[in-house]
Amino acid sequence: MPNLRVHFLAEMVDPGDLAGGRSVVVDVLRATTTVVSALVAGARAVVPCLSVDEARRLASTFPPGQAVLGGERGGLPIEGFDLGNSPAEYTPRAVAGKTVVLTTTNGTKALLHCRAAQEIVLGAFVNLSALCGYLTQNAQAGATDVNLVCAGTEMHVTREDVLLAGAVAQRLAGAGWQLDDEAAIARDAWRAVSASATGAELKDRLASALRASRGGGNLIQIGMAGDIELAADVDRFAIVPRFDAKTMRIEALSQ
Repeated sequence: MPNLRVHFLAEMVDPGDLAGGRSVVVDVLRATTTVVSALVAGARAVVPCLSVDEARRLASTFPPGQAVLGGERGGLPIEGFDLGNSPAEYTPRAVAGKTVVLTTTNGTKALLHCRAAQEIVLGAFVNLSALCGYLTQNAQAGATDVNLVCAGTEMHVTREDVLLAGAVAQRLAGAGWQLDDEAAIARDAWRAVSASATGAELKDRLASALRASRGGGNLIQIGMAGDIELAADVDRFAIVPRFDAKTMRIEALSQ
């Protein structure tokens, strides 16, 4: 069976080491949660950008009404952008039928760090089962090992991303995958939070852990604590976003 390798920060893995393999990018609070939400709401695609200026330039190349500018710096909406980085903002009314041009402090940077990989998918708690199912299905078809890359916050490891890595590691280990040390550490962290809880109890425990995390604390400080509850809604959606590094588009792989 394949190996799951977890990297607690994108900066901790050389992009060349990801080449030819499969990568899962995780930024629970909030970029990957927001991308899943945008695609479920009917966005045609999400295009990640490193800088604010790049995002503005790219959005200006679309016909009027066909692109939505979204993102944040320091957690806050960017002046002149249509949307911030809250999953709640990405409603069908706001994004259906449109392309979202997105730039965030950590998530889009981590995503683009992985662009040498053969395949890149995005994970969050809101699509946990869909993600694990997809990875397991591909393993049965003889797919390569998987690198799970956490975005963190401004080059600091964050608990919220490690917990998601641990949730993935626990499920894949149950399907026979081999875990590296970081994956095993993440799994132990997840077990300490989940402790066999399911349903509403699991969501409550997870939300509490996310509130106590670095990313959660940042959101509380800027008055966006509601996004924590949205990010803790395990298995709310059944899609797997995939990033095509050639076209620079994130689209829903399955639904």
